[in-house]
Amino acid sequence: MVTPRYERPRHLQEALAELAQAPYTVIAGGTDVYPAHVTRPLPRTLLDISRLSELRGVQAIDGSLRLGALLTWREIAQAALPPAARCLAQAAQEVGGVQIQSRATIGGNLCNASPAADGVPPLLALDARVELASAAGRRALPLSEFILGNRRTACRPDELLVAIRLPARSPAARSVFLKLGARRYLVISIAMVAVVLDFDARGHVAYCGVAVGACAARAQRLPALEAALLGAAPAQLPARAAEALAGEALAPLAPIDDVRGSAAYRLAAVRTLLTRAIEELSG
Repeated sequence: MVTPRYERPRHLQEALAELAQAPYTVIAGGTDVYPAHVTRPLPRTLLDISRLSELRGVQAIDGSLRLGALLTWREIAQAALPPAARCLAQAAQEVGGVQIQSRATIGGNLCNASPAADGVPPLLALDARVELASAAGRRALPLSEFILGNRRTACRPDELLVAIRLPARSPAARSVFLKLGARRYLVISIAMVAVVLDFDARGHVAYCGVAVGACAARAQRLPALEAALLGAAPAQLPARAAEALAGEALAPLAPIDDVRGSAAYRLAAVRTLLTRAIEELSG
């Protein structure tokens, strides 16, 4: 008979030492792990990292932001984030309901790697990187390389996701997140989009990040649409977006038919959401 193991370390190095010895199911807020085991026993090896203070807080570092992996969505929604990260604060208010937002963490959202994870499109559009730590050292990966597919990540069994880094943007940068669901709260997305724009001294687009969630095995950026918007003045954005969306801009997407919506409906919804998001930012 296997003896159940539950560890709740107080410090990061203790947690990494445990992971170096044996694989664990890592929990923080537990809002993904516990619902997945309603009809079956919990894993026999649980590593509860909720007491690791090193994984909390928001730090500004040379203009960039470092978000601790244990930040809850409630904390993110209430944080004093710059305008470029407004899309992340908007997504934070769409995760589950208030009770879920008060427990669920940004790191857990990424590690769960659901195709419909609300936090992934804004972080992709912001060009986020993740910090991974193990007893052997640390490494960083672009978020686009960390999430590999449905419920799959590049995190090794001996590693923890400890932080998310957002690159510096100018004060002129702005962003928006839009989500379509069957109701306002406690709903899995039918489709969602995040758009981040930064502007140069002339007021033209110098950086563009566009990401779509719930329309492929993992959230996808749309490089053709991003390229179409680069260099545009705000007034030109809607026309450029319309032209790109009438072409192959949505080619990276591969939506499925399910109870929430058909593939065709999802693609139509994405076009509408992107049009609305870009019109809002062009203002």
